Amino acid sequence: MPQMEDGQSFDQLEPSTEGLGGADTPLRVAIVGSGPSGFYAADALFKSDVNVTVAMFEKLPTPFGLVRFGVAPDHAKIRNVTGVFAKTAAHENFTYWGNVTVGNDISVAELREHFDVILLAFGAQTDRSLGIPGEDLPRSYTATAFCAWYNGHPEYRDYQFDLTHETAVVIGQGNVAMDVARVLALPADELAKTDMATHAVDQLRTSNVKHIHVVGRRGAVQAKFTPKEISELAEIPDCDLIIDPADLDLSEADAAELNLPQSKTNQRNYDILKTAAETGDTGATRKIYMHFYKSPAELSGDGGVEQVSLEINEMKGEPGNQWAEGTGKTEPLECGVFFRSVGYKGVAIEGIPFDDRKGVVPNVNGRVTDGDQMYVAGWIKRGPSGLIGTNKGDSAATVAELLGNLPNLRPAPGRDDAAVTQLLADRGARVVTYEDWTKIDAAEIERGKAAGKPRDNFTRIEDMLALLDD
Repeated sequence: MPQMEDGQSFDQLEPSTEGLGGADTPLRVAIVGSGPSGFYAADALFKSDVNVTVAMFEKLPTPFGLVRFGVAPDHAKIRNVTGVFAKTAAHENFTYWGNVTVGNDISVAELREHFDVILLAFGAQTDRSLGIPGEDLPRSYTATAFCAWYNGHPEYRDYQFDLTHETAVVIGQGNVAMDVARVLALPADELAKTDMATHAVDQLRTSNVKHIHVVGRRGAVQAKFTPKEISELAEIPDCDLIIDPADLDLSEADAAELNLPQSKTNQRNYDILKTAAETGDTGATRKIYMHFYKSPAELSGDGGVEQVSLEINEMKGEPGNQWAEGTGKTEPLECGVFFRSVGYKGVAIEGIPFDDRKGVVPNVNGRVTDGDQMYVAGWIKRGPSGLIGTNKGDSAATVAELLGNLPNLRPAPGRDDAAVTQLLADRGARVVTYEDWTKIDAAEIERGKAAGKPRDNFTRIEDMLALLDD
């Protein structure tokens, strides 16, 4: 806690009655997005010595973003962070504007009329493309869509995934790719015990997928999954994790890289992979094959994906900064379904500066470039990196930048929640409050009890609103 010269902490001081953020003129902040970065930013604002109100805008009725729609259903403990977010939402100066799309139901310019600061925390909502021939063939899917589908995201509820073929390929070796592979390999009875969407469990029961190839462009030493994720693949019932021992041979640069202080996680990953390679094929019904030093070059097939051509890579660069470079040599891999998981990418909102190439809102230390009194946090600030907890420090840094600039901020001309409410009502928007969300939450838990699972989420917005309006 920052200290004054006499030892008194800032939060023990009485707020000034003068100026924006003082007792008489609270700083009004609109946060766009209700995922982890948005809630962590709200928490940091409330813990400051500034008199502040937070209005959080979310396009879905339900809060929590990727905690609800991106975390794998069998990782229930990670979702417990919503309890922390609920405490933030209980603050007397917090309001939730759910089922409101900024840029559609209300413009950025209209937010500026009533809020002193706009803090953008709407994440990275789509996948990066591979840019290879055949990428758009039928049965070629994105990991984002698949994860959102099995987690019951309303926008992906009616997506169709053809799992009638025996061989699947997953491109990428981050944690999302591991989630996709694990969900494809886990017995449906195991998934049915989680809060996975019922429609997804039902389809996965009929899946014919038995062989799952997970392909990474670099080596085992550089893989981005966590030890927990790769260990879970090795522990799936009636499923072998297959790794070519030759892929684990260490070059001089790899050996040096594993000895770097920052490589403890990579060393643990390598040890787990080494054990799996020694175990090999035990004759299990399903198999997950880990491929290293390969990149997809082309998808081909008649009426849908039937084969992926993989280019063989070699590593270049110094230990800790190695990259994969294609050799021009390729090998075919037959497959009937293909998933790409090579990173998320942000989507622009009208009225907000945006870097199309990087997929982020351009900023300096969280302050939006060319954005008057606009700030940014989370993936839409820095790109899709880190775990959920990573966003806590990121959001706190943005809030520190915001508050450091407080003397230069101008009060918004309108500053009127009632006017915002009327504007949305005139446009036919059905605003979902946080109290409304608690009713949806309670109903989902009750539905889950009846189905023998932790919760059974609503997957259609109209069903959520019908519950509230009943």
